[in-house]
Amino acid sequence: QVHVIESGGGLVQAGGSLRLSCVASGLNFGVNDVSWFRQAPGKGREFVATITWTGTDTSYTDSVKGRFTLSRDNAKSTAYLQMDSLEPGDTAVYYCGLGRSPMSIRREDLVDYWGQGAQVTVSS
Repeated sequence: QVHVIESGGGLVQAGGSLRLSCVASGLNFGVNDVSWFRQAPGKGREFVATITWTGTDTSYTDSVKGRFTLSRDNAKSTAYLQMDSLEPGDTAVYYCGLGRSPMSIRREDLVDYWGQGAQVTVSS
């Protein structure tokens, strides 16, 4: 059985930092791309960032470029989303998703496995 678990969320002031972790088990983590999505109150889920299974390529939505960094450690079956210079607009539930696709996993339908989500709240 596959399990995907996010951790590291919390409450932070604007300008602060948080690091989210995504740990997966029950599958070969090292052959899956990892993406992060987020869902703000009253809005749909949106793409945030993705990293290829090799860890060599990353891409980000424009609003987080230069502030968020996605990395992975395949030996630990873990991906990390470092979030710096946080803004109140970053407040959302953050979801980790894993998938294997020839396309960059920027759409929800390309995700095979989801975590339960981690709340990130940024106060002004």
